[in-house]
Amino acid sequence: MWMSSQLCSCYSHAGGFFFVNPMRSKNYVTVMDPLQETFGNVMGSLLFIPPLLGEVFWFAAILASLGATMRVILDIGGTLAIIISACTVILYTLLGGLYSVAYTDIIQLVFITLSLWVCIPFALVNSATESIYYTATHRSYQDPWIGKIENQYLGRWLDDFFYLVLGSIPWQTYFQRVLSTASPGQARLISYLSGLGCFLMAIPSVLIGAVATSTDWNQTSYGLPSPFERGESAMILPLVLRYLCPAYISIAGLGAIAAAAMSSADSALLSASSMFAHNIYRKILRKKATETEVLWAMRTSMLVFGAGAAGLAFYSSSVYDLWFLSGELVYALLFPQLCCALFAPSTNTYGSAAGFLVGLVLRLLAGEPALSIPPIICYPACSLGNGTYSQLFPFKTFTVLLTLGTIIAVSYLAALLFQRNLLPRKWDVCNITRGTSTLISLQQMDKQMGSPTVPLEENRD
Repeated sequence: MWMSSQLCSCYSHAGGFFFVNPMRSKNYVTVMDPLQETFGNVMGSLLFIPPLLGEVFWFAAILASLGATMRVILDIGGTLAIIISACTVILYTLLGGLYSVAYTDIIQLVFITLSLWVCIPFALVNSATESIYYTATHRSYQDPWIGKIENQYLGRWLDDFFYLVLGSIPWQTYFQRVLSTASPGQARLISYLSGLGCFLMAIPSVLIGAVATSTDWNQTSYGLPSPFERGESAMILPLVLRYLCPAYISIAGLGAIAAAAMSSADSALLSASSMFAHNIYRKILRKKATETEVLWAMRTSMLVFGAGAAGLAFYSSSVYDLWFLSGELVYALLFPQLCCALFAPSTNTYGSAAGFLVGLVLRLLAGEPALSIPPIICYPACSLGNGTYSQLFPFKTFTVLLTLGTIIAVSYLAALLFQRNLLPRKWDVCNITRGTSTLISLQQMDKQMGSPTVPLEENRD
């Protein structure tokens, strides 16, 4: 949790420093706008698939976790909790849109902070808990809660670091805040403050995890084996609230978890529906749609995506794995595309399509152990055995770099072939040679590559 919070802090700072001004300067509405502007609507609709799946799977994972938490603390069925939570989120997001998300986020943030900090003292002073200062470096009931990074896993740690920092940027949940502020300065300030907030909000979570590691669970009604040995480490927070805190404190902690879940769920739902309504419905399906029609398209998509996420939440054993995989696809496919659209406008649709294909194939061929997908490509330091495997090479970041290089190289090659009539322009189905803007782009790329461009008159048919 601590590492995740620091990575969230890093991505907020990186997003505010590099991406706020380019996005705000052209008055974009969604993260998909620069992609469609640079690579066209068809390619933009293809790039829309990974973030859409990511938002829906994230919504489903949140509902599943909330249902599991209520099952642990209140002994009620997770199905009922999922249905009630999904209906609540869909209803107030449907009625209020971004305003409801913003105002409820403020209330939920205050409630999360107060509730979690109230739980800490009760968990620390429980008679079954050893001092967390001692258990930080000494073994008591479990291994010390402060670990270390083995040299052989350094590549994987670096890979996860870049994945969580850079892969968290091309999401509409981030840009819907950035693009809705009054000025670029406020957008950057929000990004920096959110990074600080992630740092502070991680402290109670770290303390709760330390308490769980320092607890003799045999002295509680939970009994042995410990949650780690039972494979229930993902449920540490609700377990600590139930077995190490008084009942009324457990209810307050449950409120904090529910508030956190609602805060993330409504953002994911609004992001998916706004991208569909603005980038797919308005720009592709109904180019002459009125504002009212687009609004109803967004509301309808909210119902569809929300119902689909609630249905997926009932299969919680695989929802988290699907979300992580879709998040990695966003990192491998969308982040390089967004960088090229904002910082390398000379790239074109051919490069984008080639980069999408390269990134998708390389990521899928690397396998996914959580989904029992075996690797076809075994990178260096890949360990195989007993039906399991582990890619210790930073293959996610390697895939991103190859995708980025493919977009730039293929874009330059395609522009070169068509502008110099090495390929018939009638084959240019993406119309990258239309007008003089592409020639200017080619001249810029040639200047960067160090080769001369044929003058405009020599390029005419």
